[in-house]
Amino acid sequence: MNIHDLIPKHKHDIETAEKLRNYSYEEIEPIVPELLTWLQDLNWPVAGPVIRSLEVHADKLAPELIKILRTDDGMWKYWVLHALCRNTKDPGLIKEIERIANSPAKDEKEEEADEIAREIIAGHNK
Repeated sequence: MNIHDLIPKHKHDIETAEKLRNYSYEEIEPIVPELLTWLQDLNWPVAGPVIRSLEVHADKLAPELIKILRTDDGMWKYWVLHALCRNTKDPGLIKEIERIANSPAKDEKEEEADEIAREIIAGHNK
């Protein structure tokens, strides 16, 4: 099987997204950036199965998540923070979440990513 066949083709391609759970992180790693694009809107039906497949690998995803948190797509940041960053232990990812919480960019404020970031940091400080 070609690993690229596991990338959903459209926002209703739940069947493909659910197959991801059968693969290790090492097997899906080459397609992780494409999979993360399906988290640009958690209202898409395919987002749920993608999250369930990726959330168990959240700290391994840290470099890719940091790239997303450095874009100017505030909504994508909001969804990624909400879905994949709450329990992170990765120092680099925590640092980026702290930046959003303490010095949010315009898009982060507009989409309330800074609020989620503050919640995450507060949870880490308990």
